[in-house]
Amino acid sequence: MFAPKKLTKKQKALVNAVDATKLYGVDEAIALAKKNATAKFDETIEVAVNLGVDPRHADQMVRGVVTLPKGTGKDVRVGVFARGAKADEAKAAGAEVVGAEDLLEAVQNGNIDFDRCIATPDMMGLVGRLGKVLGPKGLMPNPKLGTVTVNVGEAVKAAKGGQVEYRVEKAGIIHSGIGKASFPAEDLRANFDALLDALVKSKPSGAKGKYVKKIAVSSSMGPGIKVDVADVAA
Repeated sequence: MFAPKKLTKKQKALVNAVDATKLYGVDEAIALAKKNATAKFDETIEVAVNLGVDPRHADQMVRGVVTLPKGTGKDVRVGVFARGAKADEAKAAGAEVVGAEDLLEAVQNGNIDFDRCIATPDMMGLVGRLGKVLGPKGLMPNPKLGTVTVNVGEAVKAAKGGQVEYRVEKAGIIHSGIGKASFPAEDLRANFDALLDALVKSKPSGAKGKYVKKIAVSSSMGPGIKVDVADVAA
């Protein structure tokens, strides 16, 4: 049997900086998460929301997109399946990877050089062949998420301008980044509010009882900080 891994002095200090029994206000939690982001890189500030849903039931699935008003702080590479004028439109909007059969072949060969994938409706017959490759990575274009569209230019700009996807996991939890630790606290709060507002508006008809059950905020390498749900308009 393996002995439990000992925490470093730095890890102990981070854990001790957070009272695991306390529920923090949103602003206090964000400030503490920023303070705990002591890694040598610009950590992402992350939010975990435990929802009162069972995603095994179709009428309790929570999934959508939200535009974070202050951006994500990430450089998002966008891939677009399109031809002709629509391919030109995607390139003009800043898409890094644009193609049709050539892009299909590249993806089949394991060359997925993008973080978001967009397709025009006429390309879905082609893109459908990539379901087993793009699906598990959360990259399959979807009309409900605005990633299957004729307005590819707008979709590319949205993907690069702070739009993030969210999807509830098996345990009823949604994880999402709301910006970088270097962001001002007020910008992180604005993004936090936008995410929570989107989740509340996405409440499925099959959800019964308390919807937003628990919330935690953390930096990429820092401990989770429990948020007082009563401090959130949900």
